[in-house]
Amino acid sequence: MTFTYADILLPLAQETFTFRIGDSLRASITEGRCVKAPFGQNKFYTGIVWRLHNEEPPFKTIKSVETFVENAPTLTPVQMRFWEWIARYYMCTLGEVMRAALPSALKPEGFSAEEFSREVFRPRTVEYITLHPEIDSLDKLNEQLEILARRARKQYDALLSFVSQVPEEELFPTKRSPFPGGVLRTRLAIDSSLLRALEKKHILRIETQELSSGELPPLPTSLPKLTESQGQAIDAIHRLFHTHDTVLLHGVTGSGKTEIYIRLIDEQLREGRNVLYLLPEIAMTAQLVERIKSYFGERVIVYHSRFTDRARVENYLRADRSRGGELILGVRSALFLPPGPLGLVIVDEEHDTSYKQTDTAPRYHARDCAVVLARMAGAKALLGSATPSIESYVNAQEGKYGLTTLNERYGGATLPQIILSDTLRAVQRGERTIHFNKILIEKLTDVLAAGEQAILFQNRRGFSPYVECSHCGWTASCPHCNVTLTLHKAIHQLRCHYCGYSMTSPTICPSCGQQSIEPRGFGTEKVEEEILRLFPTARVARLDRDTMQSPRVFHGIVASFARRETDILVGTQLVTKGFDFEGVSLVAILNADNLLNYPDFRAAERAFQLMTQVAGRAGRRQIQGEVIIQTSQPQHPLLQQVANGDYMAMLRSQLAERKAFFYPPYCRLISILLRHKDKALLWRAANRLGDDLHTIFGQRLLGPQPPPVDRIREEYLLTFLLKVERNRSFIQAKKLLAETIAKLHATAGFSSVTVVCNVDPQ
Repeated sequence: MTFTYADILLPLAQETFTFRIGDSLRASITEGRCVKAPFGQNKFYTGIVWRLHNEEPPFKTIKSVETFVENAPTLTPVQMRFWEWIARYYMCTLGEVMRAALPSALKPEGFSAEEFSREVFRPRTVEYITLHPEIDSLDKLNEQLEILARRARKQYDALLSFVSQVPEEELFPTKRSPFPGGVLRTRLAIDSSLLRALEKKHILRIETQELSSGELPPLPTSLPKLTESQGQAIDAIHRLFHTHDTVLLHGVTGSGKTEIYIRLIDEQLREGRNVLYLLPEIAMTAQLVERIKSYFGERVIVYHSRFTDRARVENYLRADRSRGGELILGVRSALFLPPGPLGLVIVDEEHDTSYKQTDTAPRYHARDCAVVLARMAGAKALLGSATPSIESYVNAQEGKYGLTTLNERYGGATLPQIILSDTLRAVQRGERTIHFNKILIEKLTDVLAAGEQAILFQNRRGFSPYVECSHCGWTASCPHCNVTLTLHKAIHQLRCHYCGYSMTSPTICPSCGQQSIEPRGFGTEKVEEEILRLFPTARVARLDRDTMQSPRVFHGIVASFARRETDILVGTQLVTKGFDFEGVSLVAILNADNLLNYPDFRAAERAFQLMTQVAGRAGRRQIQGEVIIQTSQPQHPLLQQVANGDYMAMLRSQLAERKAFFYPPYCRLISILLRHKDKALLWRAANRLGDDLHTIFGQRLLGPQPPPVDRIREEYLLTFLLKVERNRSFIQAKKLLAETIAKLHATAGFSSVTVVCNVDPQ
């Protein structure tokens, strides 16, 4: 059937637009193809053909699409359904999904056809030199050599040089190989003018080919040896996959979940299917990536934002051309790579907050999307964690997911001993030096004497969270955000971690003029300085967002610690995930109270996960490790649960609390954020929206109220929280919410107020 019109998706915060199909495309156009679409006064965008039809649109002016975009992929039906689900579930437009899903070089745009053409991605190519098809026998080759020897000696030498590099059996076409053997242009030390002359005489042919990865390497002949408990876990996963699309693997830290993943990946690759393996952050899991590549080599397609745009496109296109047997390894954005014949999706550390996109639409959660993608592609999903999210564990308890557990550490290693150190008692007894209790200093001394290593965890970067005048109480605040500035002593700057504003750290108070500016609290930079003062011979390194200026620097810090060239590693959450350092016998959490006292219903769950994960870095071999948790609340129930490694006790207590106050998993949440530079106008808009939403949802709507940081980048913020019962239609709730927001924007004076909906906020 021949179609006349196409609904085309553009990388704009809109749905599809209708175009006429040009005569040049009508015979070959299909859904999912990328086309050059004219839009607006004089601009061209990359568009994706979403629907073909013959329904004439109601408007008079209809622009035409005339050309495809070169080297662009074609979306598969699975990808198109997946994008539609994300847009529908997370309350955003398809255009916003397109912007997130495709690397920028695959969606060129321009203010003219020429500018658009310049932006189109062009793959890297190589030149091959072969004999011309007319030279199809040894007799013809010798004839040309004789002629050149008499008339063009330099061309004769060039041809002889080429022939010497190709085996005789590959020189000419055969039934088995219809194409003659070629030589890479870069391997021939022949002047270009000579090659062109031989090409003109139909003796040689110069072919340009796209650079490709070539044949897939063989699969590994040896895999990690499994313990009895790991073997039982794999058997359980296989059984559960017969009855469930998704399985949760709950294994304690150091239990060897990675060995299980490797076995399952190998099974899928041998059957010619692809595997998608998601990690929270590639930078934090460099060791794991190298380990996976040591088994599967060039079968691994790594994808993350630290690659150049060209590298991302090349890996995207490689996945697009995959016919199976390859492993896609990446962060949450790897979800959008063409899945190919997908057999398995693995989400490692499934509880991690990095899987949730928060800054821009679509505000998706990669773990939940991975489960949906696997189901759409006819694959299975495996979620793994030592501290599963409460939502995932409840899904397993209710039978929605299968569940298997690993309760033993790999290789007979024992879980670390966890000691709760009371900071208030230490102060009262005079047993606290700066920010370290006496027991921690003693343990660090023992570790250094034994030639072992330690990790010190502080969940704040910088030197100090803020500076204050001890004379008048002035504090340095960001002029654009309602937050204090963090002191970074090494560069003598105060910085805002929300908008990036910075200023030189003052020595004189700008309010009272006294030289009484003092840092308050402590971050990783201050911890590093004080540790060096207490242990001047120790080799200390710091790992946080400030020191991780590039992948090279990051890998250097990690590699140095792995080689035991560093004794003490000070860091933020970057030190908690994916690392396996055999020399670490001591881990310290310097301020557990900071993790507990956070205004969020997930604070206790997150604190348990974070402390358990960082504690898991200790004693991962034969020697039992120790973990010191400094806190002013040693009797806090959650800290007792961490000390006992009692995930189930944490789960029960948190479920009871959430049921009492009606939070997930007993309901679904949508947070609604309103932003505007005019505070009074923002409040008026919020009150109007709140009145309309309260009429629909009643007491299920909380707000409006300012968030803890209520001004960022000159804009004031107000929030609502909508709770939807699990037995009510979430689709209908989102529809009513979207209609009410549209009504607000249609009201005079409120169209400039930004409203952001975040489904399943984390």
